[in-house]
Amino acid sequence: MKIKIKKDLLLENLNKVSKAISTKNLVPALAGIKFDLNSDGLTLTASDNDITIQSFIKNDDNMTIEEEGSIIIQGRYILDIVRKLPDNMINLEVFDELKVIISTENSEYNLNGINKSEYPNINLEENKNPILINSQVFKELVNQTAFAASNDESRPPLTGLNFKIVGDILECNCTDSYRLARKVLKLAKSIENDYNIVIPSKNIVEFSRLLTDDDKDIELHIFNNKILFKYDNILFQSRLINGNFPNTANLLPKESFLKLTVNVDNLYDVIDRVSILTSDKEKNVVTLETSGNTLTMKSSSAEIGRVEENMQIKKDKEEDIKISFSARYVMEALKVLDEKECEISFVGEVNPIIFKGLGNDELIQLVLPIRTY
Repeated sequence: MKIKIKKDLLLENLNKVSKAISTKNLVPALAGIKFDLNSDGLTLTASDNDITIQSFIKNDDNMTIEEEGSIIIQGRYILDIVRKLPDNMINLEVFDELKVIISTENSEYNLNGINKSEYPNINLEENKNPILINSQVFKELVNQTAFAASNDESRPPLTGLNFKIVGDILECNCTDSYRLARKVLKLAKSIENDYNIVIPSKNIVEFSRLLTDDDKDIELHIFNNKILFKYDNILFQSRLINGNFPNTANLLPKESFLKLTVNVDNLYDVIDRVSILTSDKEKNVVTLETSGNTLTMKSSSAEIGRVEENMQIKKDKEEDIKISFSARYVMEALKVLDEKECEISFVGEVNPIIFKGLGNDELIQLVLPIRTY
């Protein structure tokens, strides 16, 4: 194997696949990046058995291929070397099957490689009829929902994003049992098979970070125990989580006791200021209270003190309410609403609070209240 390649191009693709390098080293080869070079170009592969990322660099003016071949190179070393080399072009050559030389005009590194046969057989198969989603729409979907996933591994389904796909509708749900983020998308075309899958949230967030600001489509290839995302020159495969995701539709109230209309930024800032005098052990609890068209936000701590701030609101009824909640949960919900004004729906003092953009039912944020008595 022998290749001369532009440094920035190689580094860009090494950075993409390096997110999947295994740090546990149960299989030594998985601590490396697999290089496969043929006349079409260079394929880089990294995997930790949970996710696999493959990037293909097409043969063009940015590379010169002299000899085809395959080798596994220790991930952390190849990444550091390429990142720190000052030259524009890098030579990479394999001698005696397992000796790797990385060189430029003034530098030469000798590394011990690993035989390609030691790399696990990873099948990055594709469906005949993948699901297509615009990359920017997908990135927004993940940003608006994944934050609500649980970190508690004792309930695996709650650590993931639930995708329900029926016809041309994709419904994404994410919950840690204290809050719920739901986003509904209309796909470009209907699909034949219905899907109800759970994708590890940390994996799908990692994939979304690979998406650039273009408007290319992502292909979703769904199987029984895995999902493959195909985007640009990248293949990203993740395992799926076994187990049933809870039926979150039951959490959404059919009717409301009271609806408020407020400016999203103003409400966020008020909660942010009021929560200064809360502490983690008190779960960042703030209390919301309405009186006429005035909303009062309060918090207090026996050790720190108390704070109170008012803001003007619109209501759909003359009723008033007093309710307490986690400031952090509500602020995270408000942060992802892409509307200037939001509608807050209350069913009662011990029932879920619903946040959604005014006139927008596609994205719903639900937060459970906290009893303070």
